[in-house]
Amino acid sequence: MERNLKNVLIISFGFLFLFTAYGGLQSLQSSLNSEEGLGVASLSVLYAALILSSMFLPPILIKKLGCKWTIAISMCCYIAFSLGNFYASWYTLIPTSVILGLGGAPLWSAKCTYLTIAGTSYAEKAGKNAKDIINQYFGVFFLVFQSSGIWGNLISSLIFSQSSTKVEISEEDLACCGAYNCLTDTTNTTESAKPSNSLIYTLLGVYTASGVLAVLLIIIFLDQIKSDQAETEKEKLETPSFWSTFLATFQHLKDKRQCLLIPLTMYSGFEQGFLSGDYTKAYVTCALGIQYVGYVMICFAAVNSLCSLLFGKISQFTGRKLLFALATITNTACIIALLLWKPHPKQLPVFFVFPALWGLSDAVWQTQTNGLYGILFEKHKEAAFANYRLWESLGFVIAFGYSTKLQVYIKLYILLSVLVLSMVTYGVVEFLEAKSSPGTPTAMKENGGPLTQETHM
Repeated sequence: MERNLKNVLIISFGFLFLFTAYGGLQSLQSSLNSEEGLGVASLSVLYAALILSSMFLPPILIKKLGCKWTIAISMCCYIAFSLGNFYASWYTLIPTSVILGLGGAPLWSAKCTYLTIAGTSYAEKAGKNAKDIINQYFGVFFLVFQSSGIWGNLISSLIFSQSSTKVEISEEDLACCGAYNCLTDTTNTTESAKPSNSLIYTLLGVYTASGVLAVLLIIIFLDQIKSDQAETEKEKLETPSFWSTFLATFQHLKDKRQCLLIPLTMYSGFEQGFLSGDYTKAYVTCALGIQYVGYVMICFAAVNSLCSLLFGKISQFTGRKLLFALATITNTACIIALLLWKPHPKQLPVFFVFPALWGLSDAVWQTQTNGLYGILFEKHKEAAFANYRLWESLGFVIAFGYSTKLQVYIKLYILLSVLVLSMVTYGVVEFLEAKSSPGTPTAMKENGGPLTQETHM
């Protein structure tokens, strides 16, 4: 096997094992650690730390440690979060959430740097176009990585379904599920449906082992980048100082198109935060039990992956406006339906319809918003995507931050309001673009740019 491709596969499977654990844990936080909102508070802190981390840590760590060891050490930060869940309290989960957040940005940056160098190196040897090889490597990575959402949630559901005590949820408790939930009663319902400690420890043990396996895979089998390549990359990383990068991110806000895209970018964080923090707790765990959370999130992950691939292909024929319209209509319909629906175990298929439709919409928000940034800000991609990470992470922080403070129907109204605002400001951006370059064919304007999916932690 070609050496660089071997390294790409090692990184891909390392991330698969790592995010099998993290993805499964994130989906369960609001249900597993519901006391005083500890679970969602930890996720809010996590994304706040990620914002800080992305501003200064990646260049420093990659420069000092190199890509391989930055990846390995950053992965250990994720394992710390799994360990913190063994004895979940404000004194264990919040600090480990901060550690994970700080490790998140260097992990993804080092991965991108490694794959880029590996692709460039192979292209030079084979006399091929570097861009094509790099895209091919990223394609292999995402093909493997995207399935982590399925495996992590499948593991949790299979383990929790072994519970010997099947909790019967009374009609009185079911009345507290859904949009107009009784805040205190849902916590009680969630607690009564909570699996035994032995099952929770079994799950956390499997997740921790998966994370350790990821680190060992990187340390033992991943090759160091050759010194000349590493030095070249270090030079690139040394060029922008922390302050210049920090200032460039905020100076980019002088572009009114960037300001107009802030609601759309934050909405991406809001809608993902709602599904993993509120839908899983107030609808699924409340009415069915925590063992169904994994199955529901598998449905979301599978549809999201398939639609991401599909929309990436068909956007050249439909254009991004039509896809944004599809996502808006689908999300709006889901929000209105969630406001009206009273969840009941007898309506089992309905619990899977919502995450499936949500996955379809999220696929559009991820692929098309990333692509839009790449097209609009082609000359300032770094500052533009730094803003993307900043505002989306802020959306996560706010969504998880108010998760325990507001009732679900209020959060749904907030979600709907931000969605409407996002589409209005997005429409203005499209109008400004059409006005500034009326001679450019629509198809050409709409179909360039990278369709990356590196928005999930």
